[in-house]
Amino acid sequence: MMRKNFGSKTWFYPLPVLIVGSYDESGKANAMNAAWGGIYDTNHVMLCLSAGHRTAKNIKAKGAFTVSFADADHVVAADYVGIVSANNISDKLEKAGFTTEKSSFVDAPIICELPMALECRLVRVNEDGVFIGEIINVSADERVLGEDGLIDASKLRAISFDPVHNDYLVLGEKVGNAFQDGTAMK
Repeated sequence: MMRKNFGSKTWFYPLPVLIVGSYDESGKANAMNAAWGGIYDTNHVMLCLSAGHRTAKNIKAKGAFTVSFADADHVVAADYVGIVSANNISDKLEKAGFTTEKSSFVDAPIICELPMALECRLVRVNEDGVFIGEIINVSADERVLGEDGLIDASKLRAISFDPVHNDYLVLGEKVGNAFQDGTAMK
């Protein structure tokens, strides 16, 4: 078997498509698509955001944000909020067809059309611009819950960013059981 070398690339699988919601100082909702983020520690998330993003300024001002998972039903809208800036397009949420409601837990908007959100309090911004947030609440639309009352990945249909081909891929096919299947090798 031969391997092909590609050199230094920002290729990482899977990259969730995170839609970050925030309010500006006047209470206007904003959202952006952020591919570089994930779990930082227990009950904490991290986002790599450039200082020039309106979202970065909003989070620093309000000390809160939401992270919604883009889904297969909203690919176009999720992509749109990532390719236009609130610094230039003041009504980008409306143009995307997204509506919001205020989180009951943090001072940030929940995007109603996206079925799952992490509601976060800003803990700190590292010197290299990494935003660390504590997950205060996870909320999900009942339409993505399974019979056990928990989030069903096949109903959520979250999308992932393929950095190699610039594609969005839907997640949700079960292929095994975590912390269980490997016991067969003991």
